[in-house]
Amino acid sequence: MSFLDADERLESRSPQRSQGSADFPRQLNRSQRSVVLLAAAASSACGLATELLLGGLTSYLVGDHALAYGVAVGGFLAAMGVGSYLSQFVAIAPDENFGKNSNKSSHRRNAEEKQSASQEFVQTIIRAFLRVELAMAPAIALMPLGLFTLFVAGGWLWLGLGLSTLFLGILAGMEVPLLTRLLERDSSVKDALAGVLALDYAGALVGAIAFPLILLPWLGMFPAAACLGAIPAIMVVAIARAFRPLVPGARDWGRLGLLIAMGLLVLAPLTVPLGNTLENRLYKAAVIYRETSQYQRIVLTQNEGDTRLFLDGDLQFSTADEYRYHEALTYPVLGAVRSPKRVLLLGAGDGLALREILRWPGVEAITVLELDPAVVELGRSHPTLVRANRRSFDDPRVSVEFGDAFQLVRDLPNTFDVVIADFPDPDRDALAKLYSDGFYRMLRSHLAPEGAMVTQASSPYFAPKAFACVAETLAATGFKTYPYRVDIPSFGPWGFVLATNQAIALNQIEIPIESKFLTPELLPALFALPKDEQWEPGSIQVNRLSHPVLPQYQRDRRWQGY
Repeated sequence: MSFLDADERLESRSPQRSQGSADFPRQLNRSQRSVVLLAAAASSACGLATELLLGGLTSYLVGDHALAYGVAVGGFLAAMGVGSYLSQFVAIAPDENFGKNSNKSSHRRNAEEKQSASQEFVQTIIRAFLRVELAMAPAIALMPLGLFTLFVAGGWLWLGLGLSTLFLGILAGMEVPLLTRLLERDSSVKDALAGVLALDYAGALVGAIAFPLILLPWLGMFPAAACLGAIPAIMVVAIARAFRPLVPGARDWGRLGLLIAMGLLVLAPLTVPLGNTLENRLYKAAVIYRETSQYQRIVLTQNEGDTRLFLDGDLQFSTADEYRYHEALTYPVLGAVRSPKRVLLLGAGDGLALREILRWPGVEAITVLELDPAVVELGRSHPTLVRANRRSFDDPRVSVEFGDAFQLVRDLPNTFDVVIADFPDPDRDALAKLYSDGFYRMLRSHLAPEGAMVTQASSPYFAPKAFACVAETLAATGFKTYPYRVDIPSFGPWGFVLATNQAIALNQIEIPIESKFLTPELLPALFALPKDEQWEPGSIQVNRLSHPVLPQYQRDRRWQGY
């Protein structure tokens, strides 16, 4: 006997069993009311978590985080308004129906007719809600995978996101009014609406928190979507069981919901190889490692000895030419300081910049601040990266702290001779704060009087305003700034900004170690910017915490085309 049949004997003896309109209950029982409120919370949690998932997937694929989440979440809320409006056409409340058809001279209605109308009304509402839930279940499960497939196939990703958001939002928007109309049979509209909305908002909070903390890091994007899709189907089972005495055919609805829920849960692990196959087509080399951490998607590819690391789809390095990037990042700033003993390294969890710093004579201690432990673990354990970074994390001079650098820097107890910032490109507000004047002021307070810092600053050719903005922001904090650039085959032209408390002579920077790329003659030439990569002082805004302009500068047309 299935659990859908568990209460069959009890229901056959229950006074609520619908043997005719006269036996139809005037109010929902406690268990029916509870399952309705639970359905409101579950639906809201699943809907919002799915939209966050769609927004995260789109931003991962195209990089425009603000627009992706704006379309996903904003479009979802707008579509919910459309769904709420459409819900009024599902069923007409019995009082309204009788008000239209009753005799004007008569103020009493036949009790049996009222009971029959009430029964029909409740059954219509329940069936409509079950249909909405059953439509949401496969949509939630398959939309992210479908959107990913559309992108890989070269389709219109933004159109797909918009249509997916519209469809899901309309369905979600119909649910709250339907449940409210069902509950207002027991209480006033005010109480019914308050109960449903309270659980709806609570469910939204659960979904918003569960997505980044549990679903994405524990399950992965596509299995999480399949599991989320199973929840509305499970609610169909619960509602069908609770309302079986009132709704003919509820048992069949419950069986269908159970079948869909089981199918989606079985589908969840199968989406992993399918998603991996699709993801492989995004890269021009074989994927040898992939992981979704709490913070980002980590992918390693390999092609004839060239290993590349991608974070959220953005290339971080190629082992074929990464030495150019990391020598250019570390050597000028280390050479600008007479005796660089204590070094602060921000980001760079792959260990490659750390490798170059450890080679520099006189370095006694290096503090690494990295957001994602998964990246450091990869740098410590993956054979290819271990060979590339020469086991830099095993050096006793290195200490690693995990967390948001913006928070960790303010609590640092030490002063450093050199600060090296190797953060991802500032294409969203969450990263722009690490290139802000407020953050640079905090770094300057931890920099020795004769110290120096450097930061990567995007591409001076493909994102010239972003490059200029980093330099202008550092200058606004009181630093002497020296922007420079280097050509890296896998990246193209790439920019850095060297900043010091005191003016330095660039032609006096020396490299006391054997290098693969930089030479004494080449190093000062890096600071000679081509004319089309220069800017007029004051023509670029400073990137501030209160006004993060850098992501806008980063989204340059040249960059998008590149």
